[in-house]
Amino acid sequence: MFIPEHYQNNDIKEIHNFLKENSFGILINTIKGKPWGTHIPLELSKNSDNKDVLVGHIAKANLQSKNLVDGDEVLCIFNGPHSYISSSWYQHEEVPTWNYIAVHVYGTVKIQTSEELLTALHDLVDKYEQQSEHPISLNDMSKKTMRQVNGITGFEIEIKDIQAVNKLSQGRSHDHPKIISELEKQGSSEKAVAEEMKKRMP
Repeated sequence: MFIPEHYQNNDIKEIHNFLKENSFGILINTIKGKPWGTHIPLELSKNSDNKDVLVGHIAKANLQSKNLVDGDEVLCIFNGPHSYISSSWYQHEEVPTWNYIAVHVYGTVKIQTSEELLTALHDLVDKYEQQSEHPISLNDMSKKTMRQVNGITGFEIEIKDIQAVNKLSQGRSHDHPKIISELEKQGSSEKAVAEEMKKRMP
């Protein structure tokens, strides 16, 4: 990913928090020379060697799953808040731009055993059911329902490289108050960009 130096984020703790809060990503590999992507939850975790991994699963009917093999390198893309930035908000004439936060993760695949997959599915459901008024548990599912697990492939991606960008109008600090105030008048994504900008104000 192209990242100008002043937009690069090297704070690994901040990046890990971002991955946990924005875990619905895009898994990308190559099939017969063509890039292929699938939108899936990819949860940051640790493997048995205490190395950082992303844990996910994919339908066996998806052609991408048939091309995931141990040791293959893949790319996972995660997007955060983003917004168009009008140059009418600047003190001086300039072209408009776009503010955004994104992380690219490169790593190598390890296909899970059926036991590892089931553990990962329990962890995933338990994490997100905490927000439900009447949370469910896979432990309460019938054998018939749980047979659907046979239709997916679970995997871990051992993280080898992380590229993170925070493009938030760096270099235009004199325009930040106006940009933030205009973003706060708009939708949820724009307001989220404004919040990220405010976090980084001196």
